[in-house]
Formats: sequence, C-alpha cells, structure tokens
Amino acid sequence: MISLTDSQKIGMGLTGFGVFFLFFGMILFFDKALLAIGNILFVAGLSFVIGLERTFRFFFQKHKMKATGFFLGGVFVVLVGWPMVGMVLEVYGFFLLFRGFFPVAVGFIRRVPILGSLLNLPGISGFVDKVGESNNMV
Repeated sequence: MISLTDSQKIGMGLTGFGVFFLFFGMILFFDKALLAIGNILFVAGLSFVIGLERTFRFFFQKHKMKATGFFLGGVFVVLVGWPMVGMVLEVYGFFLLFRGFFPVAVGFIRRVPILGSLLNLPGISGFVDKVGESNNMV
C-alpha cells in the first residue's frame, strides 16, 4: 500500500476536484467560472502532490517550454474569459506535457480486465496504439 503524506492527500483531493470542475465546466457548455476554478485546483493539487520545486522543474524544462506555454497560456486565456480557445490551448499543451506518460498509462489500462478488452476493439485499437507509442519530445 502506498503511504501518502497529509499534503499529498490534500493534493489528491484538490486535483480530483479540479478534474471534476473542468469536466463539469465542459459539460455545461464551457462555463468559464467552472473551468477557471478547475484549472486553479488542478495546478494547485499537482503542486501539493509532487511539491512546488518538482512542479516547477517539470513545467519549466527546456524541452517542455512550448508545451508549458500552451498549457499555462490556455489557463490564462480561460481566466481572461475565452473558455473555448483556452481549453483548446490547454488540451494541446496537456498532451505535449504528458506525452511520455501515455505509453505507461495505456500499458496499465490494457492489463485491466474490462478496459483492456475495450481497448482491443477494432476501431479503438489503432487509435490507442498510436497514442501509446513511445516517442520523445522534440
């Protein structure tokens, strides 16, 4: 069993609420208030889970500056009041930032009994294989 510190538990809660508010904000036709709250909670939760220094090092690596610019720029655009444009920028930046994590996540999900069989369906399998490919950020 994984032991978490109190700040990591708080971070997991903040991140979970952030994802919930982001999802709920998109469901409600890109409600800018919910998206703004979700963005703030997600970034704050990430900082609590892995620590401020590691969060800063993760986002501001030299080869991830483009991805960080899109992600944080999208957060800023949502906060300014253009939720559709901001979310497009954020999603693009998110995929660039976490590209190295996708092969690990796809490999894990393929071993889960029901989800693994869903990922092997004909239409989904090709897309998942493409997403799960390991490629470096260039």
